[in-house]
Amino acid sequence: MADMELFRDAVTAWAAGGPDGPARELAARLGVRTAVLLEGLSDAAAVDALAAGRGRDLAAEGICVLPMGGAMNIGRFARLLGPPGLGLRLTGLCDEGERGYYARGLERAGAARREFFVCAADLEDELIRALGVTRVEELVRAEGDLRPLRTFLSQPAQRDRTPQQRLRRFLGTRKGRKIHYGRVLVEALHPERVPAPLDGLLAGL
Repeated sequence: MADMELFRDAVTAWAAGGPDGPARELAARLGVRTAVLLEGLSDAAAVDALAAGRGRDLAAEGICVLPMGGAMNIGRFARLLGPPGLGLRLTGLCDEGERGYYARGLERAGAARREFFVCAADLEDELIRALGVTRVEELVRAEGDLRPLRTFLSQPAQRDRTPQQRLRRFLGTRKGRKIHYGRVLVEALHPERVPAPLDGLLAGL
């Protein structure tokens, strides 16, 4: 796991304009065969949690779960890791609103678009719908965030939103909260209620 984190860091540095040598060396040494490209850290937390729940060690399988720091970075990462670069198989998740960025970035890199899975709004929305509003509120209470949630829900701007929309907005109101709940919500899922994009992603790895 630690070595795969080194590879992820090396790729991120390469994407920022650094040398390609460290990433290439680690890819060869670790036998990296697949890169799971994700928009952010909360998506990575959810994928890692689901893999762990199914008894899989993705790093040991040569699979790198790689948050890109934003959907608009897909083109750069696809070039470095796909056919023009390391030649890895590329897969991942994207939000419906970012589908266009992914399609263009992957096409320019010569990578297959069919292996990417699209969330209706985003992964948090998928998870809230799968669990239901009541269950998510129970988890928020169990995690000690009931008071912040109540304060958030009392804001006038939330009155016209649906309960699901409010919870989704709440998860993004504090740094690190989305990452934390990416794991918490996935761990609370019944195996038969895993959202289709997330289930399809892991099943294809």
